[in-house]
Amino acid sequence: MAAAQGRNNWFVIGISTAVVVVLVALGALVVWMNNRANDPGAAPTGDIINAESGAITFGEGDDVVATYLDFMCPACNAFEQSYGQSLQSAAANDDITLEIYPVAILDHLSQGTNYSSRAAGAMYCVADAAPDKALDYMNALFANQPQESGPGLTDEQLAQIAEQVGADAAVSCIADGTYEKFGAAQAKKHDVRGTPTVDINGTRLDISEINTELPKVLP
Repeated sequence: MAAAQGRNNWFVIGISTAVVVVLVALGALVVWMNNRANDPGAAPTGDIINAESGAITFGEGDDVVATYLDFMCPACNAFEQSYGQSLQSAAANDDITLEIYPVAILDHLSQGTNYSSRAAGAMYCVADAAPDKALDYMNALFANQPQESGPGLTDEQLAQIAEQVGADAAVSCIADGTYEKFGAAQAKKHDVRGTPTVDINGTRLDISEINTELPKVLP
């Protein structure tokens, strides 16, 4: 009887130990998956990219205008149609410092192709490898913006647009998806929940304030 009781105790101890091992393994798996999901991947380091903030920067004016844009977002395209050229001209003349943040918040609207992430990553590829073509590439992405809720452009098409604007040096980076995770990480880092998002001198504008506040810093 004592022997049977001992065997039962060892059996219970064995089961308990196995359960603990499984729970520890599951916990480690959850941590690994969370870290993987939040991993920003490779970070671009080009001359016009702020290594700390991730901004693609143009101009050296006193007023700093930061724009957060998703290339799948129709409202971002409308914003660029209204203010893009004025912002870019003001930055070229050093009337403002223009910070552009390609972000990815609309991956769920591209039928599983993660177009927002891929397009943001492609923009960083161009800013990194061909900085003098970065604005041309951004403008071309909006000119060729795919329909929301469609699959978006392929990587080959993103690379072809880079070639069309003279950013051939970025093609391999786009094909490899080098910075594909960076746009989603930027959205989380800067708490971007809708696009376009605009900051002026560090103050975030409500969407209703853009048309009244942004013209105040433009020449």
